[in-house]
Amino acid sequence: MKNKTILSLICASLSIILLSFIAFNFVNSTNGFISPPLYSEKETNVSWGPDTIADIVENVGGAVVNIDVVKMEQQTFFNPFKDFEKNFGFGFEINPNFKDFYEERLIPIKGNGSGFVIDEKNHILTNAHVVKNADKIKITTRDGKTFDAEIIGIDSTIDLAVLKVKTNTKLPYLSLGDSSKIRPGQWVIAIGNPYGFSNTVTAGIISATGRALDANKKNLIQLDAPINPGNSGGPLINLKGEAIGINVAIAPQAQGIGFAIPINSAKEVLNELITKGKIVRPWLGVYMRDVDEGIASYMNLPIPEGVLIMEVVKDSPADKSGLKKYDIIREIDGNKVKSAEEVSSYIAKKKPGDTIKMIIYRDKKLWTINAKLAERPKD
Repeated sequence: MKNKTILSLICASLSIILLSFIAFNFVNSTNGFISPPLYSEKETNVSWGPDTIADIVENVGGAVVNIDVVKMEQQTFFNPFKDFEKNFGFGFEINPNFKDFYEERLIPIKGNGSGFVIDEKNHILTNAHVVKNADKIKITTRDGKTFDAEIIGIDSTIDLAVLKVKTNTKLPYLSLGDSSKIRPGQWVIAIGNPYGFSNTVTAGIISATGRALDANKKNLIQLDAPINPGNSGGPLINLKGEAIGINVAIAPQAQGIGFAIPINSAKEVLNELITKGKIVRPWLGVYMRDVDEGIASYMNLPIPEGVLIMEVVKDSPADKSGLKKYDIIREIDGNKVKSAEEVSSYIAKKKPGDTIKMIIYRDKKLWTINAKLAERPKD
């Protein structure tokens, strides 16, 4: 009896193992590969497979356009007869047709980049550096159609521009996603026109978020999808087919590192760019740097704290308020400041016409200075 019981338990165990093995192989065989990649819960409605990226590109790639620009630049050519009559006084006149070869002329400079349609009104989002100072702009769609376009809003500070296509044809457009929900490791797709090769598709992952390249290019998305000249202005797309960024730069000193402006940064200013043509920003008019221990020691400061004013722009709000070179900003509106970045970020939240109250350190004394912010001048 005891032996029968043991034999029954062994048989039951073997049956469970066999059934588990069959179920495991059945589940995996239905997918065509061992296991699907893991991605954000926000994208669980995406059915991942060998053709996922191809399907997404086919569905949304029609909203990506090639942008060709022409900028007329004046160039001066040497004229050996320029002062002939003036110097010799013989009344000699140069043939006007001959003179044309030696005078200033407007030369067309061509460039190209990428962009993508963002709404049913045929607005296109791209980088400011792609279209800045352009005299002629043409866009070409994936199916080869060409249209004229014009700049209706541009801001070089964050490197964004909005174009309007001159056509009554309704162009396909991309939905704008939420870049606050992206995470390192998520798959992304970049579509653009590197070196003029239209609708080039590359894919990779988000390497990091919150990257900074300089004072203006902050909070960027870092990605490893190949980005090349001509990709600028093209969309960075998630697995839902939504634009979550605008490709903007590559790291020239390293391969496989690109950057994109988060789409939420663009959404914050899109309406202002479209309706006003620019972004109105407050301006103080100073150049600053953090006070570290080295500066504190050199200037005999009691503590390494605050922000050092390196230069005051003439006739700026800072100049008119009485701020001086080498003043140290300790507080703004009752808030202690530890870095130039904090000062810039605080002022950026204000509006032209607002007044800020600063506590500054000068000549071993604390001073109170009020400055009325103005509109930031054009670049």
